[in-house]
Amino acid sequence: MVKFRFQSIAPCLALMLFVAGAASQVKIANKPQPKPNFANSLQAVVVVSDDWDNTTATAYLFERKNAKSEWRQNGISFPVLLGRSGLAWAELLNGDIDMTKIKMEGDGNSPAGLFPLTSVFGTGTKPSGVQMPYTKLDQYTECVDDPNSSFYNRIANRMQVGNFDWKSSEKMAAIVPEYDLGVVVGSNTYPVEKGRGSCIFLHVWKDAGTATSGCTAMERSNIERVVTWLSPAKIPYLVQMPKKVYDSRRKAWKLPKLY
Repeated sequence: MVKFRFQSIAPCLALMLFVAGAASQVKIANKPQPKPNFANSLQAVVVVSDDWDNTTATAYLFERKNAKSEWRQNGISFPVLLGRSGLAWAELLNGDIDMTKIKMEGDGNSPAGLFPLTSVFGTGTKPSGVQMPYTKLDQYTECVDDPNSSFYNRIANRMQVGNFDWKSSEKMAAIVPEYDLGVVVGSNTYPVEKGRGSCIFLHVWKDAGTATSGCTAMERSNIERVVTWLSPAKIPYLVQMPKKVYDSRRKAWKLPKLY
């Protein structure tokens, strides 16, 4: 009779689990993709305020059939809230632009400029009709606002990241109702620059009178309208700045005409 010798599989199993876990962890932040060209955009969320320091603004949705056609407004405009300090340029643009107010981390300004809208997030399952990439928030989802982190200005899942190199972040699932539904704004993304601002979103407002820390907030029904309207194939953009600046640059930048 052949005698079989049994050995514990626990060490092997532990090793397999360790390797699998290590493989699933993100050791470094992904490199950003090239910034989409606004000239190719077919959808634009346009936000204009009365002045740089205003915390209230008006949003419009525009779309066009192709890059050579005229922009057409989609539905009615609606009110939004900006950062507690108003607006500040988040892009170092060329030309004769007054760059005296520059967006920096923690300054309470919403970014002014032209920014791709990249994805949607929320605390629930992906809403019906949403075409954009969707992230369901959980207790480990964090937006990193530590300028010294390699994950600065990125949304990361703490359970999937190998190097916890940040000391400050937004625990997104805990920020309600604001982050119940939102859109990621590609501000300070192409590329990410240390200290130039982070975690910029379109999202639900806390109430109609409370400014944000730098995001653009709106009533729940309006963010629902936005997220179901956006299409990744149409390269959606946020165009955000004071109205006087918008009007002065509209033709040169081929922006939608406001009525």
